[in-house]
Amino acid sequence: MSPNMTSKTTSLLPRLRLAASGKNSITFVGSAAGTDEPQVVLWRTMHEEALAGAASLQARGVKSGDHVALLGLTSRSLVTAIQAVWLAGACVIVLPIPMRMNSISEFISQTRAHLHSGNAKMLLLSSDLAALYEPQEGDPAVVLLDELMPGPDKLSSVSYQPIDDDPDRLAILQFTSGSTSAPKGVMLPHRAVCANIDAMDELIKLDLEDDVLVSWLPLYHDMGLIGILTTSMIKGCSLVLTAPQDFLNKPADWMRWMSNYRGTITAGPNFSYILATRALRRMSNSREILDLSRIRMALNGAEPIDPDSVEKFVEAAARHGFRPGAEFCAFGMAEVTIAGTFPPLMRRMVCDSVDRVALENESRARPADPALPSTRRLPLLGSPVPGLQMRIIDPETGLPLPPRKVGELQVRGASVTTGYYNRPDLTKKLFDDGWLHTGDLGYFVTAPDGQTEELVICGRLKDVIIIAGRNIYPEDIERAAGTVEGVRKGNVIAFSIDSGRGKESVIIVAEVKEGSHAEIRKNIRYRALGVCGIKAKEIVLVRPGTLPKTSSGKLQRSLCRKQYLDNKLTPAEE
Repeated sequence: MSPNMTSKTTSLLPRLRLAASGKNSITFVGSAAGTDEPQVVLWRTMHEEALAGAASLQARGVKSGDHVALLGLTSRSLVTAIQAVWLAGACVIVLPIPMRMNSISEFISQTRAHLHSGNAKMLLLSSDLAALYEPQEGDPAVVLLDELMPGPDKLSSVSYQPIDDDPDRLAILQFTSGSTSAPKGVMLPHRAVCANIDAMDELIKLDLEDDVLVSWLPLYHDMGLIGILTTSMIKGCSLVLTAPQDFLNKPADWMRWMSNYRGTITAGPNFSYILATRALRRMSNSREILDLSRIRMALNGAEPIDPDSVEKFVEAAARHGFRPGAEFCAFGMAEVTIAGTFPPLMRRMVCDSVDRVALENESRARPADPALPSTRRLPLLGSPVPGLQMRIIDPETGLPLPPRKVGELQVRGASVTTGYYNRPDLTKKLFDDGWLHTGDLGYFVTAPDGQTEELVICGRLKDVIIIAGRNIYPEDIERAAGTVEGVRKGNVIAFSIDSGRGKESVIIVAEVKEGSHAEIRKNIRYRALGVCGIKAKEIVLVRPGTLPKTSSGKLQRSLCRKQYLDNKLTPAEE
């Protein structure tokens, strides 16, 4: 049976109450548990504690419609506080924690900017980060997460004032990753969040008796916050949750958690599957055996998907019982809440093989022999989830384009954002007669079933390198350079600069581990020349961990370009 008890209300509040009547739980593991042993919490118990937290927020002056920011590592108190904010009628802002703590001052500056641009009335701060943040005049009130909850012995004494279920009230202010620009606050009302989660559930068909979701994703990222946590919280699914630093410190544990907790659904960006593949290969060499046979959906999204990396993961995981077909290449973005397109379950990854020259010169996805070196393989990402419509338009004319013609993807529908908070100028540019500009370049192609059309993404409009009338996609150069011995795969950025007289030149910046820099540069130049036919003007080798990335791990090409022009890149030592 697939007893999904969630009602079709358009507010999170009644769904939280209904999910709390179920028998499933959230299990905190690793650093999220705070102990060596897993911490199992029934959704019912968490809801009771969240009601107490909501009452505490109300007592501190938080009202319906206020914005409350949260800053902390993944933990029981952080997850409970997220639900408490909703129960108090406020909007959740989960603030990012950089994956690389290169600069504490930069982190604090970013945090303060988010607090003020998001108009946060209060900051709920975990005690382990309290020493890093010192409030200044004009900052919102700070309450430690540990002080928010009254404690189990006082739960019955708190006085919670019920909040009306307003579907148009903001549920989440999701700051974009800033991979191509400065972060912006995406407004997501309750109705949009509910619509998108319902759309995902309609396609995934969550089974409350059987499904176990497993996640290490950061809760400040839409995939972790909405796609996994909120979905589990309002549907009443079993969830195993740990912190991103646990995965980054020991990528093998992700697959161990899937095995130990009999996980069926998980998600991660492309780079995480690369790390998981390496870990699985080491396990096979050491004869450690996992049971990954229950996985029915391993979603790959949030950043460009490399087909080679997906295939290598499937091969490595299959030795541990992973069923080929459970790999799930999808498209999503904060501006549509999270899920944009989903492929059919258990289909296996399907790629469209197209001629790179036609793609660059004609903006046309012309089918080509996959074996040819001039062919580019692009994964099919499925069809729009229920409630969304999509179209491809010519970026210059705004006119819709036919299948296999590359243009900008536009979206409209039930789960689309209402705009950027306090930025009417950007909100106006975001929409075209009700259609949202995604900034993604792609096309539609007939699916293998011959009945539907599926989305294919080629790149980002702002990142495309235009040379001699050709649209060169930086991902192609970056992946080619990433295959060079000594280069850290997934840590290469390509962009263009003005070389004068209206000419553009390609710059490649790569993190390197070891080896002859002259040899590495020569091989990068050779691989880049082979993939795009253009000689790079300069190849810059930098230290590991220094390429600019967003808090969710996406490469920041525009910032890297600025650092290059300002001569602020950190060169590698040979």
